[in-house]
Amino acid sequence: MPEPATSQPDVIVIGGGLHGCSAALHLSLRGAKVLVVEKDYIGRHASGVNAGGVRQLGRHVAEVPLSVASMALWHRIAELVDDDCGFESHGQIKVAETEAELDQGRARVAQLNALGFTHEEVADRAELRRLVPAIADHCVGAVVSRRDGAAIPYRTTFAFKRKAESLGARFAEGAAVTRVARSGTRWRVETADGGRFEAPVLVNCAGAWAGRIAAQLGEPVPLEVIAPMLMITARMPPFLKPVVGATGRTLSFKQFPNGTVLIGGGLLGRAVPDENRTELDYAKMSVNARTVWDLFPNMRGATIVRAWAGIEGRMPDDIPVIGPSGTEAGVFHAFGFSAHGFQLGPIVGRILADLITDQTTDLPIDAFRIQRFRQTAVAA
Repeated sequence: MPEPATSQPDVIVIGGGLHGCSAALHLSLRGAKVLVVEKDYIGRHASGVNAGGVRQLGRHVAEVPLSVASMALWHRIAELVDDDCGFESHGQIKVAETEAELDQGRARVAQLNALGFTHEEVADRAELRRLVPAIADHCVGAVVSRRDGAAIPYRTTFAFKRKAESLGARFAEGAAVTRVARSGTRWRVETADGGRFEAPVLVNCAGAWAGRIAAQLGEPVPLEVIAPMLMITARMPPFLKPVVGATGRTLSFKQFPNGTVLIGGGLLGRAVPDENRTELDYAKMSVNARTVWDLFPNMRGATIVRAWAGIEGRMPDDIPVIGPSGTEAGVFHAFGFSAHGFQLGPIVGRILADLITDQTTDLPIDAFRIQRFRQTAVAA
């Protein structure tokens, strides 16, 4: 049903993942009336089921300024959302198993230093063992980002939602958007349950479904729907505080305070977005298990107790779409985070609020413009 005129929002956000909730919070902090429309429930897909990595380490160079700014927000996250989100900062480490891999790390650090960024550093064999005593003997060093860490994804997403609600934002869950269209100076959003909402500003944070919204706006994008897989072990004695990745292999590895160990790294199952489900690829999961076997001898007797996959959107260049629409006034995008968007959530919400309320932002976002896909989309 249409909303009463007195309750019409200033901004409609499509998608109730972390980026949508962050946009709602930052806009509400500036006095905007925000409605978030979510087809399932808050944090249902990528934002609630990812590995929770909060990393600057290994970012695409275009993402680094945003990641650094977001890390500053993470280190005072409780001030922002009244919850520490389970954030712990024990660093993130990318292990090198050979001298050639360590040379890659040195080159990466030199590149960042030349750009004025100092958060990544090279650790030699002795420093790696001080940070990760359980690492296998053959590992020769690592690249380290010491202020990085991890948080609890579902708790984080709901913390942003609760704080936004406390400031007046409203959330319509179980409302799948079927159509967006301009209605005079406003945007009309229609949902499968008969809902109809209008606002002068529309924000597309629809994750794996964001390409469908963009296509309705005349700017189709080559978004791929993916299903990153994760598995978790039974409890083990404490042996690890940093989050560990690998230079030459796919890995995201961390131990929770309760002793369980999370194993991921981006290997993909099969996503079935129209049915809201995923299928695991056990052969690929065995690759991650083999990596852990090789890098952490103490894990060879570990028991895997559960595995799952989320549904996420990936762009061909593995960096997101962030910024204003290239075809329509009053529309903004933030999607396609390609399985590494969790850490960026706090700052992306602020960037969207900047663009909507001030028509500009102090962070460099040109690399994330949706227009970069225009030629590809036309050809397709």
